[in-house]
Amino acid sequence: MARPTRRLSTRGSNPFKHALAAGQRQLGLWVSSGSPQVAEMLAAHSGLDWIVIDMEHAPNDLSSVLHQLHASQPGPAETVVRVPAPDQPALVKTLLDTGVRSILFPMVESASAAAACVAATRYPPDGIRGVMTTARMSGYATDPEALQEYYRGAADEICVLVQVESPAAVAAIPEIAAVPGVDGIFIGPSDLAAAMGLIGQVGHPKVQQAVREAIAACKAAGLPAGCISGDEKACRALLDEHGASFVAVGTDLMLLASRVRSLAGTLKR
Repeated sequence: MARPTRRLSTRGSNPFKHALAAGQRQLGLWVSSGSPQVAEMLAAHSGLDWIVIDMEHAPNDLSSVLHQLHASQPGPAETVVRVPAPDQPALVKTLLDTGVRSILFPMVESASAAAACVAATRYPPDGIRGVMTTARMSGYATDPEALQEYYRGAADEICVLVQVESPAAVAAIPEIAAVPGVDGIFIGPSDLAAAMGLIGQVGHPKVQQAVREAIAACKAAGLPAGCISGDEKACRALLDEHGASFVAVGTDLMLLASRVRSLAGTLKR
C-alpha cells in the first residue's frame, strides 16, 4: 500500500493569518539563537501563537532557516521569517519555496514599498514570484493535485507583515494599511527610538507616544498592529490599553540570559 504524501501546502490554513484577520490576540517570541532545538521547543511546547526566525539581526542564512523550519513547523505556533531588507524578492521567493508562509518585511517606509513586498509573495499576474515545481512548499511535486492546489491557494495562506521603524513610516501607516495583501503592521520600537534621536531609550515618553499613535493608526485603518517588549507590564499595556493584536514578549536569548542571571544571583547570595 502506498503511503500518503504529506502535503506541506495543506498543513491546514495559516492559523496566525486568520486569527489576526479575526481580531484575535497572538503572542509571539523572537528566535535569535539560530537553534533548531530552541525553535522546536518554542513552536511546539511553549503555548505561543507565533515565533520569528530572524534573518535581519540574527546569524541565520537559508540553510539554518530550513533546519529551523524542519524543527518548528510541526508545532502549533506559526513560524514567521523576518528577511534582512524589504527589497529582496529573490530571497523571498526562495523562502516561500522552502515552505515559509509568513514573512515580516523590515524598514517599510511607504505604500509603494509595501506593495513591492506583497508582489514578491504573489505569482503572476498578481506579483513577481517565480514558479518552482519540485520544492518543499508543495511536497516536492510528488502529488500533482497538491501542487496545483498550492498554486491556487498560496496567496490566501501567505501572511505579509510589514515593519514601520521611523516617524515617516508611522505617518504613512494609513497609506500602507490600504495596500491589498498587507495582513498586519509591526511597529519596531528600538529602531523607531533611534530614528527619533533616542537610541536605546524605548521607554522614553516620546517613543511610547509614537508607538501608541502607530497602533491607533493601524486600528483606524482596520489592520492588526504588532509590537515587541521584553517587559510583562509593557506587553499587557500594548494588548489591553493600546489595542495591539500581535505582541512578541521578547527574544529567546534575552529570556535565557535574564533567567540565568536571576538564578545565579539568587544562589550566590
